[in-house]
Amino acid sequence: MRWLRYSHQGHMGMGQLVGETIHVHQGLLFNHPQATGETLSVSDVEILAPCNPTKILALWNNFKTAAEKNGWSAPSEPLYFLKSPNSFSHHLQAVIRPPHDVGRVVYEAELGIVIGQRGRDIPLEEAENYIFGFTCVNDVTAIELLRADTSFEQWTRAKNFDGFTPFGPWIETDLDCAQAIVTAKVNGRERQNYPVSDMFFSPQELVSKLSRGMTLEPGDIISCGTSIGAMPWQNDAVVEVSIEGIGTLSNTMKAPA
Repeated sequence: MRWLRYSHQGHMGMGQLVGETIHVHQGLLFNHPQATGETLSVSDVEILAPCNPTKILALWNNFKTAAEKNGWSAPSEPLYFLKSPNSFSHHLQAVIRPPHDVGRVVYEAELGIVIGQRGRDIPLEEAENYIFGFTCVNDVTAIELLRADTSFEQWTRAKNFDGFTPFGPWIETDLDCAQAIVTAKVNGRERQNYPVSDMFFSPQELVSKLSRGMTLEPGDIISCGTSIGAMPWQNDAVVEVSIEGIGTLSNTMKAPA
């Protein structure tokens, strides 16, 4: 089942996407929304980010192939940072390059886990119950800025410029992560292609471990990290993040006005 949010004739709404038709719902996405009987064509709406996270928890070094290539040790616990709401953007929204000279900006194609209910200290055997679904994430990074100061790695600054976290285009509630493949294409040319099954920590393990002492809220996203192939994102280049079973998130890098 696919859930999306949209803007249509100045009105924001949500619904289930079946084929090319949106079945409009009302209420709260994570609390049994009700169908109104109205339908819309997906081609007639602007697709918005499918939820409003209070935070995105983004993983680093969560893929075995990338760790092996880069000489990183296998993590004993998930390694992660936060992405703030000002960085969130949606399908087809342009990502504006920061106006200051921050050096290279890279794209990172990732699977996003969408939390469906509030939870803290979630037992592993119950973690599946807290996963509402999955979405595509592009974890954009000002890579040179990250380590520009040798005394302090600037994860917050490098990861949280306005618009640096497109996600969407919708949430898929039924995904076989064991079979899912994440790809990134730049102007139609494939640059990333890796299996979700290569993660050090499964989606259920991530939900359980990241909820230790930190409350996860409905709509929060755990972005599962990326594997090899992330590259600099040039102005006017279109990056498409695709995950089998979900769909394709597409965004274009634009120079500042």
